[in-house]
Amino acid sequence: MRAGGNAFDAVVAAGFASAVVEPALTSLGGGGFLLARTARGRARLFDFFVDSPGRDLAEPGLEPHFVPVTVRFPASEQVFNAGLGSVAVPGNLRGFLHVHERLGRAPLREVLAPAIEFAARGVPVSHHQAYFLGLLAPIMTLTEAGRALFTRDGRLVGEGDTLTNPDLASFLECLAVDGDEGGLYAGALAGRIAADMRDGRGLLGESDLAAFRVIEREPLEVAYRGLRLLTNPPPSFGGSLLALSLTLLERRDLSAEAMGGRGHALALLEVMEEVDRRRQSGRVPRFQRGTTHVSACDPEGNVASMTTSNGEGSGYVVPGTGIMLNNMLGEEDLHPEGFHAGPPGQRVASMISPSLLLRGDDVRLVLGSGGSKRIRTALLQVLSAVSDFGLAIGDAVEHPRLHWDGEQVQAEPGWSEAVLAALRERRRLNEWACKDVYFGGVHGVRPGPDGEGAGDSRRGGAAATLEDG
Repeated sequence: MRAGGNAFDAVVAAGFASAVVEPALTSLGGGGFLLARTARGRARLFDFFVDSPGRDLAEPGLEPHFVPVTVRFPASEQVFNAGLGSVAVPGNLRGFLHVHERLGRAPLREVLAPAIEFAARGVPVSHHQAYFLGLLAPIMTLTEAGRALFTRDGRLVGEGDTLTNPDLASFLECLAVDGDEGGLYAGALAGRIAADMRDGRGLLGESDLAAFRVIEREPLEVAYRGLRLLTNPPPSFGGSLLALSLTLLERRDLSAEAMGGRGHALALLEVMEEVDRRRQSGRVPRFQRGTTHVSACDPEGNVASMTTSNGEGSGYVVPGTGIMLNNMLGEEDLHPEGFHAGPPGQRVASMISPSLLLRGDDVRLVLGSGGSKRIRTALLQVLSAVSDFGLAIGDAVEHPRLHWDGEQVQAEPGWSEAVLAALRERRRLNEWACKDVYFGGVHGVRPGPDGEGAGDSRRGGAAATLEDG
């Protein structure tokens, strides 16, 4: 933006940079969504989430290559499937380029420059990234290419180590010159991916890659206490569940309640329980995946909210690129009807919910979150804090959170004993000793001359404001 780019240049540049510095959360081999609103008031949802592959599959009865991996979280563990058979058609790369072409104005080389520098010169691994990499170590080091990227002298890179990716730097340099022609979707590189998939019992083929398209959709709109929320529409369901949550919360009078008090906490829990009941009755799949979010606004009034994900990663690194492809086909919660049940070319649904909050035609908040199925509850609580109680975005993001997981209430530290006692009376309660990435990572900005930004400390988030001059 300092160099003359707009919010869309900035958010795409951040997307490319995140693919370098947050490899456990996102990748050019993953998928995502971007909700954009131009200074003229035109809103559009760019859907570049992953597709189901299999157009070129010669053996319909092929048993895809799955590698079960147990990921151990602090209070639970979950089995994911990595390997070539877990890879869906990636969308992030094509999505970034599409948004830049449609709405950006800075040269592509300038947009790619930060990511190229990070990949070539290296970046220190942060505390949060070291934690994520440790959780996913079996996947990140599944292949020789993964071990070359994420280990040093036989050990996983840790906090303070320098993470470099020279192959990705070279790939992005070519992308700056060739555009999409130098990408993953056609030519020799697509052929190499397809050959590796055929040899290794994967489903992704050249026809799948060539057919992938970014879909532009009208955002889903819901009213809430005189405000309007724009969010991710169907076929993805995260935005719909967030909209339902706000509709249910609006029926509860919070005017006499204190922020974070007993009545507010119980109202939030009741809404979470009701949404979960409706979700379960409709057999909506649940997601468990890493995600990263970026929000941006510029002085002209353009705003962008983008969330991307690589799942947990498949372990497969595209030769010569440093890009690990996703494992969206390998998550059991994502496929309640069974693995590989979706037809080739079907856009996979998601919990991702980039959102804008407006009063009239004025954008009041640009936000989104990582956190799999906790995305909607994290966003609900931040939106309630801002719109119902007038909290600043930073205070709203850092306020302790609740989450109903279908069996018990998960509660971060910071709630009063009176609130905790009321929750215990209603449901089984699991009290956490610290804030954690489990409860999402809401990153947001409030546009305007006195605007502000907030990066969620749970995920090492950060915010920056450009001063005049």
